[in-house]
Order: sequence, then structure tokens, then C-alpha cells
Amino acid sequence: MNDTSTLDVIGRRVEVNGEHATVRFSGVVPPVAGLWLGVEWDNPARGKHDGSHEGTVYFKCRHPTGGSFIRPNKVNFGVDFLTAVKNRYMLEDGPEEDGKDQIVIIGNKPVETIGFDSVIKQQSENKLNFPSGSPSLTGKFPALKVLVLNRTGITWAEVLQCAPGWPVLEELYLESNNLSISERPVGVLQTVKLLDLSSNPLIDENQLFRIAYLPRLEQLILSDVGISSIHFPDAGTGCKTSMFPSLQYLVVNDNQISQWSFINELDKLQSLHALSCLRNPLTEGDSGGAQTTRQFIIAKISQLKTLNKCEILSEERRGAELDYRKAFGNEWKKAGGHQDPDKNRPNEEFLAAHPRYHSLCLKYGAPEDGELQTQQPFLLKNQLLTLQIKYPNQVDQKVTEKQLPDSMTVQKVKGLLSRLLKVPVSELLLSYESPKMPGREIELENDQQSLQFYSVENGDCLLVRW
Repeated sequence: MNDTSTLDVIGRRVEVNGEHATVRFSGVVPPVAGLWLGVEWDNPARGKHDGSHEGTVYFKCRHPTGGSFIRPNKVNFGVDFLTAVKNRYMLEDGPEEDGKDQIVIIGNKPVETIGFDSVIKQQSENKLNFPSGSPSLTGKFPALKVLVLNRTGITWAEVLQCAPGWPVLEELYLESNNLSISERPVGVLQTVKLLDLSSNPLIDENQLFRIAYLPRLEQLILSDVGISSIHFPDAGTGCKTSMFPSLQYLVVNDNQISQWSFINELDKLQSLHALSCLRNPLTEGDSGGAQTTRQFIIAKISQLKTLNKCEILSEERRGAELDYRKAFGNEWKKAGGHQDPDKNRPNEEFLAAHPRYHSLCLKYGAPEDGELQTQQPFLLKNQLLTLQIKYPNQVDQKVTEKQLPDSMTVQKVKGLLSRLLKVPVSELLLSYESPKMPGREIELENDQQSLQFYSVENGDCLLVRW
């Protein structure tokens, strides 16, 4: 600090033993003699107090344990900006190495470069400071459309204070700022289409309602915020909420979601087409359990087209909805459900837990008693399907009947038929018809999926063409 006056250090970014902080105070702290720096740590767990000592407030911290007093000779103030750029990106001394493309992080954005070393692990973030009495920012950035403020320590109040300066902003990234949504954005952020609030653990369900009426918000990223529940109080079972009217894509990875009621509520969103819900207690488990969970999510959210970045094809939706309808059929009957519409009176508890079940019954018909028998998955006889096999383009081929395991993949079915018919596997095209859906033919287009995946059932007809 030999060349730095005490007045210049306030607000400076510093590093101490690998930890980063911002200087909030410089001066004497009685009764100990000498100069001290009061710092607010990026990591509040590194500190000891809130900026007070023996009843005197020397500076203020956002977190009650975010502050410390440190001797100046223990602090690294770094180097000036131009020197840092030269050192980090090797702008001097020596040719570019091998001309290979690499990825570095500049301002939290990945940038493809040639010949630069990766600096991701060394990247530190800039903490923003908003002096009191700052001039109005209205219209100062009239063309700004994408703004990244991750790990800058900005508060929600400061976001709203600056927002008039971003009249056409479309994407706003606020990851890891430890912020909470303290008030509604009135007259600002009205053009934002993407909002990233990831890794802000103070955000809860009630705070989300304060941004629920941003008119153009299409993508909302809420990964790692700790959310476990959500409820739209303005919409009853089977109804749509007025909240988040334009929301098409929701990301809730790495949270504490463990109840199906969370998924049920998402069906109330008017425009939701894509959902990412990875690494939550509800979705964790072995591969078989994960596939069942995927089917249930698809069945519960009627308009969903993409789940965890995988497209939901029409065949997958049909299979998921039919399986869901069968899986909870016994529970439906015990709750008062009945195949006779005049006697069908499932109780409120069942309807709350399965709000789409009634619509699935209308779509596919109420489950029959034969479908509701408890399956014994480890007995082969309970997994065999009796299927008719027809050859629409081959008039000389007779209709045959085969018993096939429902776990058999389309590829293996083709292999079996190839041996029987003496036709190359590559030339075979498979589809099937179900008496439950007359006039409709469903293609078995994915060789790696099972008959069960396509909801092929006893009595269905397999159509073989080449």
C-alpha cells in the first residue's frame, strides 16, 4: 500500500490468501494502534462480524458475518487493468501456440480464442458499487439487449435502480448474487425475455410472484435456488393461471423438488412448452425409475414438448399417458372412480393428486378392469404380448399370431421377422394398430425402444412392410 492513499482504497477489490473481498473502511480501530482495512468478503463464511467492533460501526456488510479487519500488508491489491490483460491473455512475448482454439471466460461469458491458456479457474468477478445520489440512468443504454451481472454482488433494488437505463433489454443474467426479489418491477424490465436467477438461495416461492407479470418473460432459469414447492393461488384444479403468461421454458435443476404437486402446478402455466428438472429428489434414482418419472411428468403437463432438452414425440406422449392412466387406475377406483360416467365420482384428494386423470380418461377411455390387474414383472407370462402380425403389402402372406415380451426392442423384433421372412432387417418397417384407437396406425420408428415404450398391448396388430 506504499503508493496507495487511504482515500483511494475504499471500494477497491483485494485478494487475501486466495479469498476475494472489497475494501469498505480504512483507518484506526481503537484501542489497537496502526492502520486497518475493513473488508467485506465475497464468501461471508470467511468473515467474523458485520463491520462493527466493540459497539462502533466502522462499515456495513450485507451479511452479518461478512466483514473482517486486516492489516494492509496482508492484502494484495493486484495490478492495473492493462497489465492484468497482458498477463492473463499473453498479449506480449512469443507467438500463439499451435493455433488451437480454446475457451476462456471473460465477464462470465465463454469466448473462443486462438492460442490463449484457459483461465476459468482463476477468474474472479467484479463487485459493483452504487454510490448514493447516482444520477438517473434513464435511456443511457438504448440499444443494450444482453446484460450479464453474475457474481457482482448486485441487489434486486440496485437492479431496479439501473433498469430504466435498459429500455430494450431482452436477457438478464443475475446468477450467484445472494439476492432476494424484494419488490415488483413496475415500469421496468418489461422487455426481458430471459431471466437467470440461478444460485440465489434467498429466493422463495412468494418472491417469484413479484416477477410473475413480466409480460414478455419467456425463459426463467431457477437452478440451485433451493425451491421445493410452488402454488398458483389464482387457478384451481384443471385451470390456467394468469401468472407468467408468456413463460415457455422453465429450468429448475439442482433444487429440492420432491413432491408431484410441484409438477401438477406447472400444468397451470399457459405457455409452458419446455422444462428442465434434473438432479432433484423427485427425479433421482436408477435408470428404470428415471424413465418412469419422465413418463409421469409428460403425462402431468399436457402442453409439454421438450423435457430435459429431449423432444417429446407424439408416440412417447401417447405411451406416457396410457401408462399413467393404468398405473393409477386401482387408486382411481378406490377413490370412487368408475367406468360408468353416472357412477364416476373420484374424491377431491385423488383429483388434487392427479388433476389430469379425468382428461386422460376422456381421451383414451376409462381403464378397464383387465388393465388394472396387479402385474408381476418378474414372471415372463405376465410380460408376454399376444399380437397379430399382418403384411399389408404382401397379399400371399397369411396373418400370423406371435407372443413377444413387452420388453423386446423394435430392433430385436425386426431381427426375428427377418429370420422368419428371409428379408434384410434394413428393409423392414414396423407399425401397429390398436382396437382401442381404430383407424390410427402408429410407427415403431426407434429401433432401440421397447414394445412397452410404444404402449403395445395384448390383442394389438403388428404391421410389417418391406
